[in-house]
Amino acid sequence: MGTDRNATLTAMKRRQGDAHGKTPTADGGRRIPDTPVIAVIEGDGIGPDIWAAARLVLDAAVSTVYGDSRRIQWVEVLAGEKAYKETGEWLSKETLEVIRDHGVAIKGPLTTPVGKGIRSLNVALRRRLGLYACIRPIRHIPGVPSPMRHPERVNIVVFRENTEDVYAGIEWEAKSRGARTVIAFLRDTMSVDVDRDSAIGIKPMSRGASRRLVARAIQYALDHHLASVTLMHKGNIMKYTEGAFMKWGYEVAQELFGDDVVVESDQGAADEPKLPADKVIIKDRMADMMFQQVLLRPESYHVIATPNLNGDYLSDALAAQVGGLGMAPGANMGDNCAVFEATHGTAPKYAGKDKANPVSLILSGAMMLEHLGWPEAALVVEQAIQKTIADGLVTHDLARQMPGVREVKCSEFAERLVERLR
Repeated sequence: MGTDRNATLTAMKRRQGDAHGKTPTADGGRRIPDTPVIAVIEGDGIGPDIWAAARLVLDAAVSTVYGDSRRIQWVEVLAGEKAYKETGEWLSKETLEVIRDHGVAIKGPLTTPVGKGIRSLNVALRRRLGLYACIRPIRHIPGVPSPMRHPERVNIVVFRENTEDVYAGIEWEAKSRGARTVIAFLRDTMSVDVDRDSAIGIKPMSRGASRRLVARAIQYALDHHLASVTLMHKGNIMKYTEGAFMKWGYEVAQELFGDDVVVESDQGAADEPKLPADKVIIKDRMADMMFQQVLLRPESYHVIATPNLNGDYLSDALAAQVGGLGMAPGANMGDNCAVFEATHGTAPKYAGKDKANPVSLILSGAMMLEHLGWPEAALVVEQAIQKTIADGLVTHDLARQMPGVREVKCSEFAERLVERLR
């Protein structure tokens, strides 16, 4: 590994450690406090129900594994409907400051108005906190209903760029002054023919943002001994945005990771080239082909790095293959802090009914435990979920698809998980 890469990764780890209030170690890693402070956003709709369940399980897992030597201090911060009702703000500076100060947060789903009103709070959190990588590990839990014949072959981690692409939100309504101005510029200055009644959106994608996302994906693959990183793009059509994402991805792979990676196109015509176990193969697939591949050959893909919109579509489609968003964890990470979240919506019709499936948020909490350097606690959470489902105890969303199981409430599901932790 080159010195440039070592310096880059060490600086990244130091920035993360400083933000988390952790003590530096000799290798650039961080020593986690025994009682870290974690910011909590309960969320809207079913958020309070699933957070209560998740907290019960996470606290029990830490206690089971570490006894009294470690525990989490939870501090609630406000965002979403609860924040608006109490403070008149959807997302306050105070909430952002608390998350920045402590470096780690966990959140339930937040309301996102469609086509009107405030911008997405999820997007706002990611942009204001510099959470440039959305990380979604997607794996099937035995027994969970799936439309796939072999859902067990799906074990893929999606790294989605969070800050650019169409999610930058640069757009103008049809016939607005802004749209008319942009259209006039395109027609008169750039000789691009655009209908005058069009709405206009701009899709920025930068070299810096693309490189840091791909670098993080490759480092994850190396750290977790995963065989490949695939760059997903639509570069045959969008040559200077998505095509550039692919180009910059290969560029950073070769510049920062050198002998630790190989490029698929250099390995000849074999479908599955044999590589040394300590190397990661870098490849790319066009977006439309990628959707076909994760259906037909999911076992050939391990980490997928994508621009924002592609990653949004792909991660949800993959979640559908393993039982839906209720079974899929997620995290948004930057160099200075990380926010772990339920990946589904607020499901308002189930709010307060103690009926929702808390697995997405609980698994996101397990990701958080691993991020804190407590993998033993993360593992017992994952094992307890598997045991509970195998024992036929599931929430409403799964029970209606699984004959012969017993439907339990959200809170009861959490209690059964805690029993199986021990």
